[in-house]
Amino acid sequence: MIEQVSRKDGLYLRQTLFDKARRIVVKVGSAVLTDQNGIAEEVVENIVREICFLHNSGREVILVSSGAVAAGIKKISYNQNSKLGIKEKQALAAIGQSSLMQTYEKYFSSFNLNTAQVLLTHSDLALRDRYLNVRNTLLTLFKFNVIPVINENDTVSVQELRFGDNDTLGAHICNLIEADMFICLTDVIGLYSGNPETDHAAQPVYTITEITPEVESWVNNVKSALGTGGMESKIKAAKIVSSGGGSSFIGPGREKEILQKLFSGQMVGTFFLPCKDRIQSRKRWIATVLKPQGVLILDAGACSALCDRGKSLLPSGVMEIKGSFGVGDPVHCRDENGKVIAIGLINYSSEDTHKIKGKHSSKIEEILGYKDNDEVMHRDNLVILEHL
Repeated sequence: MIEQVSRKDGLYLRQTLFDKARRIVVKVGSAVLTDQNGIAEEVVENIVREICFLHNSGREVILVSSGAVAAGIKKISYNQNSKLGIKEKQALAAIGQSSLMQTYEKYFSSFNLNTAQVLLTHSDLALRDRYLNVRNTLLTLFKFNVIPVINENDTVSVQELRFGDNDTLGAHICNLIEADMFICLTDVIGLYSGNPETDHAAQPVYTITEITPEVESWVNNVKSALGTGGMESKIKAAKIVSSGGGSSFIGPGREKEILQKLFSGQMVGTFFLPCKDRIQSRKRWIATVLKPQGVLILDAGACSALCDRGKSLLPSGVMEIKGSFGVGDPVHCRDENGKVIAIGLINYSSEDTHKIKGKHSSKIEEILGYKDNDEVMHRDNLVILEHL
């Protein structure tokens, strides 16, 4: 399979979504922005010009940018052959972030546009009130006619507070503000049907209607001077955006006028269409932002009730509990074979869930001395992960 749709149909679908897109998140990776000398200013200038093109066409645009560590390395002439641990990366990010923003300020101001720096950790989105505060801030910046420039706050992020990469951060921002499109500018031309280095019959894949296991197996089917560019995380990001009803693009960030080419209908890069069944906002937050604190192993009856009939999870369907969690924590649900089928917010702590597992809901108060809910997880707080 070369494409899931014909080139003609793909062009029509792409162009329709580009024409309709009014709110866009553009993510630019370090492989695009940096070279052996640090931040490549001619590349930054080109990216800024392209974002200004979108802005001047009446669209709202957010820039998610890497590059702070590279800027820090250049600023203090740090030995690039030295191994970078977490503390070194955090310190270099702190040094380089101001230089990165200064570079963006210089070029955006040449187009008479102001920027706003927004640094985030995972906890800023994992806590619902802070999640909504971030959303309100970004939407207000749009009202001020300002371009938000977002990066992970590497200086304070530890492993459990990290997004993992700016592809994931960009996808979460896309869903947070209900953006129409996520544009990931990277060091690759796009996906191919086979490995172009070894398969001479490999063809570029321009339009993907659904991210299937076959598509996910194409992560190494790219053309790049600098490697795969972390295609696995980019496809994962496209899935997150798709679940919220947005489309995604992966393509060459150093190509001149790349965004103008995209929006004028040229077939470059790989485009991912939105998911047909959009997940509502709060459930997207549960499914894509929160990190599970534990696992419930469910019997076949409970799995069927959740996946096939849209029911809540009752304690009678829980066979085993793994991990330690409190009331309201996100918890994974797995079948007896270990496959993750759902994630939801738990109504009981791990200790209490262990006591009531396998029991009828009518026995909860007798066992625990109280009963807040009949369900271990209510369906309103539970997301089936089949398509994520």
